[in-house]
Order: sequence, then C-alpha cells, then structure tokens
Amino acid sequence: MSTTNVTKITVQSTINAPVEKVWNFWSLPEHITQWCAASDDWHAPKAENDLTVGGKFSTRMEAKDGSFGFDFGGVYDEVKKNELIEYTMGDGRKVVVTFSGSGNETKVVETFDAENTHSIEMQQGGWQAILDNFKKYTETN
Repeated sequence: MSTTNVTKITVQSTINAPVEKVWNFWSLPEHITQWCAASDDWHAPKAENDLTVGGKFSTRMEAKDGSFGFDFGGVYDEVKKNELIEYTMGDGRKVVVTFSGSGNETKVVETFDAENTHSIEMQQGGWQAILDNFKKYTETN
C-alpha cells in the first residue's frame, strides 16, 4: 500500500456580516456569479449549485475578453448549514470550508489540496484573491 503526501493550502478572511448572510452569499448562484473571480478582468457568467451531500456544483470562470475560461466544479461530501462545506473537485482534490460566526462577523477558512501545475504561492494567491473578492461583495451588498 502506498500513500502520497498532499500539500494543503489555507486561505482565510473575516467578513463583516452575520454567518447566515455569508452562507447565502457563498452558496446561492445569483451571488456566486457576482464574486467568483480572482481579478477584475475575469468573471463568472454562470453558476449552478446543489448544496446537499452528493450534490454537484459548477461555476464557469472566464476572462472577460473571451481569451480563456474553465469550469470549476465538484461534488459535496459534507454540508452543515452555516458551519461547514466539504467537497471533492472534479480532479479529485479535496476542499474544506469552515464558517465561524460571532455576531456581525464571520471567519471563513478554506483549506484545499494543492495541484501540481502551479506554484503553491500562485495557488494560494489566486484562492485568496477570490476570497477577498467575496468579502468585498458580501460587505457592500
């Protein structure tokens, strides 16, 4: 039996909003399409989300100039409303997202398995940029 060590990457942010709002903005497709991009020259024109154990999600992420795009998706392994989302991406990597609410603040922590194509720093930077975009969108809407 062989085992492989998977590098885990963590990004986090504290959102100035109650956990119920953070959960809804994180999980409803009409909100996902408003924040799921790492930079202003990208967008998410389409999102589908069945936030149940065994449910699937898919978000289309594209450069606004049409030069590149991809579908980000997977299947939910565990869901605890306002607390926890665990899923497996289409390529088999695992992601755990925790939501810790306290009054009008919610800490969101995402831990994901690194992939082997891009550097750890690039992956962490990209996921953190998306999380920062989520924070900005949630706090201003």
